[in-house]
Amino acid sequence: MEFSPFQMPVYSSNSGLIILFLLSICCINHLVGFSEGQLRVGFYSPTCPRAESIVRSVVREATLSNPRTPPLLLRLQFHDCMVEGCDGSILIDNGDEGERLAAGNQGLGGFDVIEKAKASLERVCRGVVSCSDIVALAARDSVFLSHGPFYQVPTGRRDGRVSDISRAANLPDVDDSIQLLKSKFRQKGLSNKDLVLLSAAHTIGTTACFFIKTRLYNFTRGGGADPAISPRFLPELKAKCPFRGDVNVRLPLDPVTEDTFDARILENIRDGLAVIGSDARLYDDGSTKEVVDSYIGSRGSSAFGQDFAEAMVKMGNIGVKTGSQGEIRRICSAVN
Repeated sequence: MEFSPFQMPVYSSNSGLIILFLLSICCINHLVGFSEGQLRVGFYSPTCPRAESIVRSVVREATLSNPRTPPLLLRLQFHDCMVEGCDGSILIDNGDEGERLAAGNQGLGGFDVIEKAKASLERVCRGVVSCSDIVALAARDSVFLSHGPFYQVPTGRRDGRVSDISRAANLPDVDDSIQLLKSKFRQKGLSNKDLVLLSAAHTIGTTACFFIKTRLYNFTRGGGADPAISPRFLPELKAKCPFRGDVNVRLPLDPVTEDTFDARILENIRDGLAVIGSDARLYDDGSTKEVVDSYIGSRGSSAFGQDFAEAMVKMGNIGVKTGSQGEIRRICSAVN
């Protein structure tokens, strides 16, 4: 989940999606269960029963105002969980020493949406809902607002008190080898299947030319391109990101169905149409290649949403703080 900013479409409601919404709740609840570790679904039901609906409303409003909001929020949870665990440490704004400014966190956004949700919750349930839970709920809502699955999120996280740039030095990078990517995910208790599924969040959103310069112009010792790029796709990428061009130009991570949360990104990887290097690397290794291939075709794509939800819930349980291990911040950008 990049390792670069996403962009997702605005959600539009219709009866078909409402039916899918209800079915997904039924099916995915069964798959992921109702508890993860010390967290549990419905944690706030007795203390702040409107918590999840308030977060969803804020995310929906922000998405209508700025379609880039959902991808930013989805990426935010990944980058939070992969450092100190899912404790909201990425939200702390403590200047040059904070993990926000780590190289691997370039382009992160959505902080204002989390703060707005927190302020709305504080007006209703002061000191009850953690910022780390808001991040997890907002990521789930972002997936659903982008036509992906709705899944239950176990809550009950407490907020961490530490944000240290040095602890964010080992984030996954777009230019990592497949072995290094597997190692970084394994260190967080995530499997090769989780690596593929969480990377498949790139089915929607955009990245900047900055993140693909190496694989276009300096991948081989002689300055050649990544051979995993399809020969018919390479000229298109180079046209959008010329050698001495603007590195801030953005292009879709999924050039085929960029506005739809689906398994098409995995077909793109197979066909040499991956935009960023870390996605392409998933086809370099037999174990991850097998996972990629398992979601291609009608049968595999139908399981993709449910499996993605499982991977998100699993990631959301990394290093969580509960009980006296953390705090409930009054504002998300600063410890109490």
